[in-house]
Amino acid sequence: MERYLIDTNVISDYFTCSFSAAGMQFMDAAIDAIPNLSIITQIELLCWRTDPSTEQRVKDFIGDSFIFDITPEVVIQCVNIRKGKKILLRDIPPSPKTQYAPLTKTHSPAPAPGYRPGEG
Repeated sequence: MERYLIDTNVISDYFTCSFSAAGMQFMDAAIDAIPNLSIITQIELLCWRTDPSTEQRVKDFIGDSFIFDITPEVVIQCVNIRKGKKILLRDIPPSPKTQYAPLTKTHSPAPAPGYRPGEG
C-alpha cells in the first residue's frame, strides 16, 4: 500500500468512525502501514479536547506514527499557546511555525514574512 501524510481531520474522522465501511477499511490499511504525520498534525491532535479514552488512543496513535519533526521546544510552545488562548495554529506568530527542519533533503520552506531568527 502507498504511504500517506495523514491530515488531522482525517484522523479525527477515523477515531469517530465517520467514514463509510470502505473508508474505514482504507484507513485501517493506511494506518497499519505506519502513519505519517506532520508535526502540525501532532500538535493539533494533542490539543483535541475529547474524552480520556480517545485522548489515550490518540497518544498511542501518535506514538506509532512517523512524525516529520521540529524541535520539542517549539511543539511545547505551540501546544501551550493553543491550549491557553484557544486560537488556531495559523494564528500563532510566525516564529514557532517556521523554526523546523526541512521535510526532505531538497526542500526547505521559506520563513513567513516578518520572521526574524531568535525571536518569539
